[in-house]
Amino acid sequence: MSGDYVDTDGLRTYYEVHGEGEPLLLMHGGFCTVETFAQQTPEFAKRYRVYLPERRGHGRTADPGEISYELMAEDTIGFMEALGLESAHIVGYSDGGNTALIMAIRRPELVRKLVVIGANFHYGGMAPVALAAMETATPDAFYPWLVNAYKQNSPDGPEHFPVVFEKILRMWREEPSLTPDDLAGIQAPALVLVGDRDWVAPEHTLAMFQAMPNAQLCVVPGATHGVPFEKAALVNQIVLDFLGA
Repeated sequence: MSGDYVDTDGLRTYYEVHGEGEPLLLMHGGFCTVETFAQQTPEFAKRYRVYLPERRGHGRTADPGEISYELMAEDTIGFMEALGLESAHIVGYSDGGNTALIMAIRRPELVRKLVVIGANFHYGGMAPVALAAMETATPDAFYPWLVNAYKQNSPDGPEHFPVVFEKILRMWREEPSLTPDDLAGIQAPALVLVGDRDWVAPEHTLAMFQAMPNAQLCVVPGATHGVPFEKAALVNQIVLDFLGA
């Protein structure tokens, strides 16, 4: 394991690398850090060289100003180029999955296989439970483990959390805005994985699966938006089987 920083168009991006093998980019969710994937990284690193970048305003990477899925996709493309990664398997959870979809559309040659977990391609695809949570969320009444992780790691300091919080909530309400036609351009083999009680509406997940020509769909029973943590062993096996097929 190694933790380091790389400059991507002026953004000092923190990342870790684990394991050896084909490159696999593991992309965290909103407000998350590399530690969020504690149950995935060791298993994936048994077969792959796993790269875990922390996106702008997340973890140990500073908030440079604007935060959007398009900018985070550009940052991640820049990250791959800075490290000389011509292509990789991409596994994105939640916001990481949304960002990965944009990458696969913009730069298809970078993506070997694509896995999106609990992702949405349009902001209108959120389930009622997610809309209700976003309506009442405040910096002081949010998931404590995410808030604490930010305050412990951010180079911007704990007092900057409310600023990043408002930027990410705005992004959730207004982005992404991809269409099924956009998704139809993703030729890479793709796995759409979701919990049956996810923050993303089931019909939206189904539309995503149906729009991508080489996609597979997996709905994990008894799981919420936290499916990679609630059902870690099962999710890991499904993802590894898909990547290795």
